[in-house]
Amino acid sequence: MKMSLVSLTSAALLVGAGAFATSAQAQQSFTYPQGYVGGDAMFWNLDPERGSSRDAVGLRLRGGAQFNDYFALEGHLGTGGSDGGADLDHLAGAYAKGIFPVAPEVRFYGLAGFTEVEVSDNRESGFSYGGGAEMDIAPNLSVAADYMRYLDKSDYTFDAASVGLRYRF
Repeated sequence: MKMSLVSLTSAALLVGAGAFATSAQAQQSFTYPQGYVGGDAMFWNLDPERGSSRDAVGLRLRGGAQFNDYFALEGHLGTGGSDGGADLDHLAGAYAKGIFPVAPEVRFYGLAGFTEVEVSDNRESGFSYGGGAEMDIAPNLSVAADYMRYLDKSDYTFDAASVGLRYRF
């Protein structure tokens, strides 16, 4: 989990530093609905109630449609990474995304939905939630960092911190 927290902290500092660089950026007007796709480095953690936790780095693709300044629907597909026999075969989920614009180029968001995760041929699904921040670095390109609790079962949790880019079209 230490790697995930370090990565998320680094991403937050990157977003904060970039705010100074883009403060002069003109406010853009978008037409809705607006589609988007993104790719992220995903630092996942499988934490069983008994035994040691497993940490690894995988890849996550995300895409969605933003319907206004405050709401979007988003999907995640992830895979990759292994630690001590725990291999992330796949992650797939769908989420409602609440967006809170704090500046024309900076937004905080929360996600809630449903995810299926398969680790080492053990497939589970359930309610998921998380939050993050996003900052525009070009007219249709943004950098984002988030933290998700993908699964919270009685005998383990599966979390991930992600950092990546998003392209709006």
